[in-house]
This record gives sequence, structure tokens and C-alpha cells, in this order.
Amino acid sequence: MPKASRVVANTARMWPREIFDHVADDGVSPNKPLAKSLEFLDNPGVYVLYRDDIPYYIGQARKLRGRLWAHAMKPGGRLYNFWNFFSAFVVLDTADRNEIEGILIGAMPTANSARPRLPREKFPKEVVKMVRKIRKEQANPGARDRR
Repeated sequence: MPKASRVVANTARMWPREIFDHVADDGVSPNKPLAKSLEFLDNPGVYVLYRDDIPYYIGQARKLRGRLWAHAMKPGGRLYNFWNFFSAFVVLDTADRNEIEGILIGAMPTANSARPRLPREKFPKEVVKMVRKIRKEQANPGARDRR
């Protein structure tokens, strides 16, 4: 694992969900799912579930394997049918996990119902004015030409 001073200690990007179903062919432990042999999943972190290549859900866990396993292997689960890839980020510090999860939820449209507790910058008056003008022009194309 990289230096402990880093916020994210390790990552797995766009791994297939099938690692929870696939049995490792190592000759040592028959019938053991591949996911059980991946040590980095023993760590806490933040994860993203994808439907194809589109982020669907963002979460965090004290043990990534347990949480991802529940999403992958429990047919009655809320997310069971909606994802086929995942990314996982090992984040050891709880405060960092909360902040990273909040940033990801705030940055990507997903099925999350959580609202991140991040400070929000208000639109300056000039931006509000500009947005209104753009929307008005889009709603009334050609109105400018008729003057």
C-alpha cells in the first residue's frame, strides 16, 4: 500500500461485479469467491457502483468487501439489479471518507438520497442575471430578431 499520509491509500477502478460470483481457480481454496481473496477490500473506504459506465450509487463502508458483497449478493437489496461495475477507494480516516463521499455525491447525479454536508457558494447576482437571460433567449428564439 502507498504511504499512509495519503488520503486515498489504494484504488480499484471499474472492476466487474462478477468478482463476487467467480470462484478463484488457485487450487488452494475451492469454491472461494475471488472477492474473498482480495485483501484491499478488508479496508474502509468509499465506493461507486456503476450501471455500465454511468455512476449509479456512491457509498462508504468500514469494510469495503462486506458492503459491496451485500450489494452484489442479496437479491432483495435496493441496489442489487442496478449495477455491474464498481470502483473502490481505500480511505482509512473516517472524516476523510465522509468528505470524499460528500464530494462524489455532490459532483455526480446518482440514485443517492443523501445530501452532502458541504459548504455551498451562492450564485452571484450577475450569474443569476446571465442564466435568466440565456433561458429567456432559449425559450423565445428569434424574439431578439423581431425587434
